[in-house]
Amino acid sequence: MREEFERLYETYHHKLFNYIFYMVRSREVAEELVQEVYIKVLNSYENYEGRSSEKTWLYSVAKHVGIDWIRKQSRQKRKWEGQEFEWSEREFEVYDLAPLPEEILVQKDEMQQVYKSLAKCTEDQQQVILLRYIESLSITETAEVLSWTESKVKTTQHRALKALKKYAEDSDIEHEKEVSQ
Repeated sequence: MREEFERLYETYHHKLFNYIFYMVRSREVAEELVQEVYIKVLNSYENYEGRSSEKTWLYSVAKHVGIDWIRKQSRQKRKWEGQEFEWSEREFEVYDLAPLPEEILVQKDEMQQVYKSLAKCTEDQQQVILLRYIESLSITETAEVLSWTESKVKTTQHRALKALKKYAEDSDIEHEKEVSQ
């Protein structure tokens, strides 16, 4: 089992980290969540029946871990919104500010525009774009990860690309207005 786990880790760790990073936009959180994915994989590997490929199984686990974290953050945010804080005695955390290669790409103007436009898409559209174009999964693999039909993946992908194009065009128009003023 140890050899099998090490093989899975070596083969998929970087790709799973990137996938989760694109979901949560935080290096530290992505590192923690990837560890959580592998804990879940280790605990459930003996139940893995092989109905899907290891790749799609791992991405599916990563997707659920990422979505659970996002939902938890949303619940905590709502919980804290109604409360007041004593800010004067809060400690500040120190973060490693060295950017990851992926973060450098995100900082480029064109990529920032894509991510801004992607953020305006629905959650389903975002998932399809991430899996199909960032992670290079096939339509079949994407359908397996999301537990959808291939037809739904194709339809969502088409709508997502159409929405991205519209948001990018709208942003270009806004940018031109700002420059001309």
